[in-house]
Amino acid sequence: MISVKDLTSGDNFFLMAGPCVIEGEDMALRITERVVTITNKLGIPYIFKGSYRKANRSRIDSFTGIGDEKALKILQKVGTTFGIPTVTDIHESAEAAMAANYVDVLQIPAFLCRQTDLLIAAAQTGKIVNIKKGQFLSPGAMSFAVQKVVDAGNPQVMITERGTTFGYTDLVVDYRGIPQMQEFGFPVIMDVTHSLQQPNQTSGVTGGLPQLIETIAKAAIAVGTDGLFIETHPEPSVAKSDGANMLQLDLLEGLLTRLVRIREAIK
Repeated sequence: MISVKDLTSGDNFFLMAGPCVIEGEDMALRITERVVTITNKLGIPYIFKGSYRKANRSRIDSFTGIGDEKALKILQKVGTTFGIPTVTDIHESAEAAMAANYVDVLQIPAFLCRQTDLLIAAAQTGKIVNIKKGQFLSPGAMSFAVQKVVDAGNPQVMITERGTTFGYTDLVVDYRGIPQMQEFGFPVIMDVTHSLQQPNQTSGVTGGLPQLIETIAKAAIAVGTDGLFIETHPEPSVAKSDGANMLQLDLLEGLLTRLVRIREAIK
């Protein structure tokens, strides 16, 4: 079983990357194969990310998934095929034990980071628990979310910064939060792509600023983040979820190469 120490024991940052949602087996395997090739070349520890279901949707007709069990089995196949850990979101307490049968890391969505029962259920699986910071919370307030997992008997915790609400349809990243949350003693990840969302658009479809992905990522590495979270897709324009702020897969290698140089420069 993977541990937090496994991800942070080297000199490089680690990467959580993949599509927003599992759209099918072929797509998931193709993305993983490409990212594994890149991360192996650059010496970056890699966790495949894919939501098995999207519960937080603007409209009732928005795509939510291909079926829970089908998507979870694809996540499991990705992990076994490439020998890498995988991560997915959970939304309710009952999902924790189910998802833990298929993935290595359970992720708590930002809007749910204060849900005590959900955090405890995730902790009790023994898996790594990645808690996304709520858009409405200060960095310091995340200590209480972390403590719930630890008090439930699981010290395998990570925290993800994903921007703070700035007006009705925008987010802003306060990079002071990364070292502040690192003081809790757990790895901090920068969610690059979700930080560039423009939520609550009048169309009911979330917008984004993908042209700033490199800017957000470079700044995060410069201030010493432990890991990066990047949603990527071969064709973001046709992605079934969050295409407006995802990174085109063909651009990933160049971006990561430049980020590794920054990491080396600040050691």
